[in-house]
Amino acid sequence: MSSATDVDVLIIGAGLSGIGAACHLQRELPGTSYLILEAREAIGGTWDLFRYPGVRSDSDMYTLGYAFRPWRGAHALADGDDIRSYIQDTAREFAVEDHIRYRHNVIRAEWSSSQARWTVTATHTDADGIASERTVTARFLYACSGYYDYENPHAPDLPGLGSFGGRVVHPQFWPDDLDFTGQRVVVIGSGATAVTIVPAMARGGAGHVTMLQRSPTYVLNMPSKDPIADVAERALPARAAYGLTRWSHIIQAWGLYQVSRRRPDLVRRFIRSDAAKLLPPDYPLDVHFNPRYNPWDQRLCLVPDGDLYAALSDGSAEIVTDTIETFTEHGIALRSGRHLDADIVVTATGLRLRPGGGAELVVDGRPVDLASTVTYRGIMLCGVPNFALAVGYINASWTLRVDLVSRYVCRLIGYLDRHGFGSAWPDAPAPGEPTRPLMDFAAGYIQRGADVLPRQTGRGVWQVRQNYLAERRRLGRHARVEEGMTFRRTPAPVRRSLAG
Repeated sequence: MSSATDVDVLIIGAGLSGIGAACHLQRELPGTSYLILEAREAIGGTWDLFRYPGVRSDSDMYTLGYAFRPWRGAHALADGDDIRSYIQDTAREFAVEDHIRYRHNVIRAEWSSSQARWTVTATHTDADGIASERTVTARFLYACSGYYDYENPHAPDLPGLGSFGGRVVHPQFWPDDLDFTGQRVVVIGSGATAVTIVPAMARGGAGHVTMLQRSPTYVLNMPSKDPIADVAERALPARAAYGLTRWSHIIQAWGLYQVSRRRPDLVRRFIRSDAAKLLPPDYPLDVHFNPRYNPWDQRLCLVPDGDLYAALSDGSAEIVTDTIETFTEHGIALRSGRHLDADIVVTATGLRLRPGGGAELVVDGRPVDLASTVTYRGIMLCGVPNFALAVGYINASWTLRVDLVSRYVCRLIGYLDRHGFGSAWPDAPAPGEPTRPLMDFAAGYIQRGADVLPRQTGRGVWQVRQNYLAERRRLGRHARVEEGMTFRRTPAPVRRSLAG
């Protein structure tokens, strides 16, 4: 492991985004020195943290995987172990592992204009649990830790929870010793986590699984194996086959989103008819699968090979649409008067947002309030030098956008070096320019976290487009990295010169 304490680029997080960022640096800016600080003990980020039954991607792996390293797995919707292995294998192939410092939780990052450097403070916890502070300095800081709070998930007030005599678990902290064989399980929630856990526990030996939801979510069936990928892999060289499959998924997802925005009733009918084919004829679809909002007002929940519908059809699972009156010693009493008997309750009640891993940002002694900043291209923060955030799409694969962001960051760093600049920061939009949330989306976790996220405007480089095809042009190789930016010469000679 590198012992360097001063590097060109410091990456926060060794998950899907951070490992990808490191690979892009090595591919596009060879010779760039970098470190990755990772709070956990392993590579993987979200895919190392989440270990609940059935954990898998909610985007296809042909777009959630990296553009530069094809996904070779058998399933388009891959389970967590396979995704974690993919990230680990990528880090190994590109020799990224030697640049990672584990158990380093970044708590503060301070920018000095006079030194053109970030000084980053992290709490390091050794194998014996003893914590100490470590510092690293860097020319450029790249936060690739996502925006989830890994320590504190969303925990709504559940009346009477303390009276429940069974076991309560949250998917974010799934216990290794939980044996649910033959147990009556109630999963509270209706999002992607809930629709994953329910069929996994049902086929994993639970006595019975109930998904308790306040209101329905759109659930879309998807084949676990992609027929286009199967044909392409037989007919084309490996890289060409991956490119074709990847683009087919990009176009399909983009098309579904666009139709959902323009013809929501058409998409609603399509999703409903697909569910009707996979459920018993007398199933109450309008009770449990008829959301109050339009498709793609929130993310669609994908289910591979209709596994949720299969569990509902064979009786190993059920959905109850109701609200909680109170917990009892033996389960949950509902407003309707029904009682759900339970041995185990899983609170799949959602996530909490904490951008940048919660680290405090300070510029020349001035704390940065993320919620009052405006983003530049959804990548940098106005007035904050040499800093970028890896934030993916909310209506498509996360990695599609993060790949674009990492390549853009590489071009910006290359521009600084070629022109002898030490720092760059985005200009603020015009005074009085109206702003809106960075993620203008109706999902509960986004709404709850709106007050901790940066903002955007409705135009120019201060606008974020939730559209890969449009952003590929705006952030691609021909994008003008100097547009809307201020540059400053380095106060000291550039340590090296990068070609190209």
